[in-house]
Amino acid sequence: MTHTTTDRPTREASGAVVPVLAFAGIVVAVMQTLLVPVIKDLPQLLGTAPSNATWVLTSTLLSGAVATPIMGRLGDLYGKRRMLIASLAVMVVGALVSALTSDLLTMIAGRTLQGFAMGAIPLGIGLMRDMLPREKLGSAMALMSSSIGVGGGLALPLAALIAQHADWHALFYGAAGLGALAIALTLLVVPESPARAEGTFDVLGAIGLSTGLVLFLLPITKGSDWGWTSGTTLGLFAAAAVVLLLWGVMELRIKAPLVDLRTTARPAVLFTNLASIMVGVSFYVVSLVLPQLLQLPEATGYGLGQSMVVAGLLVAPLGLTMMFTAPVYAKLSARYGPKFTLILGMLIIGIGYGAGLGLMSAAWQSLVIAVVLGAGIGLAYSSLPALIVGAVPASETGAANGLNTLMRSIGTSVSSAVIGMVLANTANDVGGVAVPTMHGFRVSFLIATGAVAVGLLLALFLPGQQRASAGPQLRASSEEEANLRRAEDALRGFRGRVLDADGAPVARAKVTLIDRRGRQAGATLSEEDGSYALAVPARGAYVVAARATGHGPLASSATHSGEENPVDLDLSLPGQPIDA
Repeated sequence: MTHTTTDRPTREASGAVVPVLAFAGIVVAVMQTLLVPVIKDLPQLLGTAPSNATWVLTSTLLSGAVATPIMGRLGDLYGKRRMLIASLAVMVVGALVSALTSDLLTMIAGRTLQGFAMGAIPLGIGLMRDMLPREKLGSAMALMSSSIGVGGGLALPLAALIAQHADWHALFYGAAGLGALAIALTLLVVPESPARAEGTFDVLGAIGLSTGLVLFLLPITKGSDWGWTSGTTLGLFAAAAVVLLLWGVMELRIKAPLVDLRTTARPAVLFTNLASIMVGVSFYVVSLVLPQLLQLPEATGYGLGQSMVVAGLLVAPLGLTMMFTAPVYAKLSARYGPKFTLILGMLIIGIGYGAGLGLMSAAWQSLVIAVVLGAGIGLAYSSLPALIVGAVPASETGAANGLNTLMRSIGTSVSSAVIGMVLANTANDVGGVAVPTMHGFRVSFLIATGAVAVGLLLALFLPGQQRASAGPQLRASSEEEANLRRAEDALRGFRGRVLDADGAPVARAKVTLIDRRGRQAGATLSEEDGSYALAVPARGAYVVAARATGHGPLASSATHSGEENPVDLDLSLPGQPIDA
């Protein structure tokens, strides 16, 4: 499969693009914690058993997990802005469906549609890569990646305030309004990226991955209800293993896979994704523990006796700190690289949970825990897209970041199941009501600390310098440094002009570099004067392909010796190349 893309901004983006995309990410993340303040009341509100009511949360999780890699790939093929708007539109429809019903099945259908919006976050990261200059890309992607936590943190107090003073359906009307606003702003401010991956959508791959994910995540989220050793739970895990194995074999054999497993096997991608699972686990623990601790009555001897709204406000700094960490990440990453910031973030998370074991006796201590963990999770989340983008071709950005977002979702799913089981098994029965204990809270914090330790070990295996051949260098701290790197790249590859049959320059022609194994090694668009420059990852034989609207395609074989001097190669469409 041949990819066509660009490693430089393809259209001048306004200064509002980054905040608009980040706002869309925050709106999407709100869906994950929207119902947290009313979780315990859902069975009564929907007139059903507690085990059935949990499907209102599980359905959103499952659809979000399925949507992220699929929407990322569709964005690479057909336009990231287009798929971003589609994701938000589906979310708005789902929110309105939920707002108009108290029927369990209809509510689950609406919540399933809301979960599809999770694909907006990797799509936003992909748009940023395609539009922004290198010196601005790192901090922008950090903010977009952190929007998952920012939206989740800010939603808690706002949702609690609404649920406490209005009908709970107002939560969905508010979500629909935010989604509609995000769509309008995206249409007005965000341009479409012309970067595309050529090929067709892998329908069988999408079905296989979706089936495998549902089979895997379903027993994780429902294992506590069904029993972890029940035939249903073990059978679904076994079926998931078989389906995902067969899916992987199929993906390796087709030319245009939904997920390029060879790319995901690269150390930079593999260890980043594995570390992402651990970060997801650690993020969700604090979201489950602190609100419960704060709202438990003081009569328990350890509860802090706060209202739903106050508890939400005390946890909200978790998301706010993540948002304000983005510029700090940009400075640290510019100097030391995203691997360093990921490791630093995990160390801070570990310190936060370790200190939290002794900081559970006052409301202000919960605030301290939220701020420290917010800083650590913000640094870790900000590092993940930079590590992924720096290791994959631009034409695979959407799909690769979709897979990384999926890894974080798997982490939060595992966290939810494990911590839920721990709190349930350590709870005290008070008048027929299970009341979480301080012992359960502390065990949960220890589990989070262990997950961070595993993630830290995985991060140490990451390559020291993220400078993949097809990925942008995200450590530039100024425009001058970025321009210098672009000039250096031009000295190590092919350069020339794209001309038509009459010798006139062809602007915005797509020029792609393909290595001897048929994989994309780089790509760009020609300038107004027809000039182009492509860096090479290593010496060897390549094919330089060019195409433009109204002209026939051209593919030319060329060899680069690996020396500093560029190879001049003019491309005449639709004729033969002219060696300068």
